[in-house]
Amino acid sequence: MTSRFPPGFRWGVATSAFQIEGATRSDGRGPSIWDTFAAVPGAVAGGDTGEPAADHYHRWPRDIALLAALGVDSYRFSVSWPRIQPSGRGGVSAKGIGFYRQLVEALREQGIEPFLTLYHWDLPQALEDEGGWRSRDTASRFADYAALVHAELGDVVDHWTTLNEPYPCAVAGYGEGRHAPGAREGHGALAAAHHLLLGHGLAVRAMRSQARTAHQFGIVLNQSPVVPVTDSAADAAAAARQDTLLRRQFTDPLFGGRYAPGLAAMFAGVSDFSFRLDGDLETIGESLDYLGVNYYYRLHVADAPHREPDPALRTVADIGVDTSRLPDVPRTGMGWPVEPEGLTEALVGLHNRYPGLPPVYVTENGCVYPDVLDERGMFADEQRIAFLRAHIEAARASAEAGVDLRGYFCWSLLDNFEWAHGYKHRFGLVHVDYTTQRRTPRASYHWYREFVAAQRTP
Repeated sequence: MTSRFPPGFRWGVATSAFQIEGATRSDGRGPSIWDTFAAVPGAVAGGDTGEPAADHYHRWPRDIALLAALGVDSYRFSVSWPRIQPSGRGGVSAKGIGFYRQLVEALREQGIEPFLTLYHWDLPQALEDEGGWRSRDTASRFADYAALVHAELGDVVDHWTTLNEPYPCAVAGYGEGRHAPGAREGHGALAAAHHLLLGHGLAVRAMRSQARTAHQFGIVLNQSPVVPVTDSAADAAAAARQDTLLRRQFTDPLFGGRYAPGLAAMFAGVSDFSFRLDGDLETIGESLDYLGVNYYYRLHVADAPHREPDPALRTVADIGVDTSRLPDVPRTGMGWPVEPEGLTEALVGLHNRYPGLPPVYVTENGCVYPDVLDERGMFADEQRIAFLRAHIEAARASAEAGVDLRGYFCWSLLDNFEWAHGYKHRFGLVHVDYTTQRRTPRASYHWYREFVAAQRTP
């Protein structure tokens, strides 16, 4: 790469609490929906759970040393809600908040900017027992939690992200049953999506009311552009439905001042949308200082029959779309198509659709490939390097097209618990031996370090 990103562009890596921390029963942490879900036979590949993950809770000094050696200036991580409030309400756990304070202070000592995410899917189980995100009260509980963490860490954290990817939380978790809490619902999943956004808006208001001038607030959305597999009207309509469910259900209320057109018609007979109350759009649409975009692949879709003929019995994912069609392009070790141009498409599309869109960060981008050892016994992951290089170039193309792009975060620093896939797939720049907890940087770690350093060289 010969051209450069502008001065001040942030380079980082990202992780999440449940995926790396382990220690799920330590120091008073309460159970989360992912602890409960992982305990269900067959729910997670290999019967894997959040133990031990990368044992980051006990080995964080080593991981910060890896960050410092990598040379990144920013680190995106999440806070475990049940580690702060074991039951999802009440006061702050001193040990829980203490863990994150020592982490953030150590980051600051290394000159690394913390980007804190308040919710990366680990809802306290006690709140799920009361209805979870289907319940409007959970949005209020989330705002209370956000205000508590903000009050405790606002002196050392400036970048505050409310939610990571509300789409999988609502659709995969409450609609498809693939993620925690494992529900397969229609109305309940749509209510969950709405209350996640409502909780976001309430949290931004609560934190902003006690914020310092330097504090910035944002949200992270997964963005997979949807491509019809043919030029038929039926496939085009299927693509529009999928885009409404995956993206516009969230982006239109956040940045367009309206609910996504067509959403209510898509789910006529499934939901009466009675969870929408006067004033909710204004709360959800609270102004933001940044938007995080997670991009991994595009979706190629075709029109298909509904799986359930009776609308009243359909789940939120049953929208008459076949998402199994894959293009004839390279794929990652997870079978995901490698299409870097989709990142440019996602970013430029948001920029064009929503005038006044806040500055954007690519907050997750990464891949899985089988490990290959070179003659020295090193993890020579050339495919991951090629993937990252191509996607960083795609990010650059979006900036050249007018997107106010401020940073790029690679997913992930460490191998981790990959949700329903368990420990089968490895996204890390750093390999983790889950038996010994030994950390071994892959070739991609060294490539990224050299690339970031070159970006700062006059």
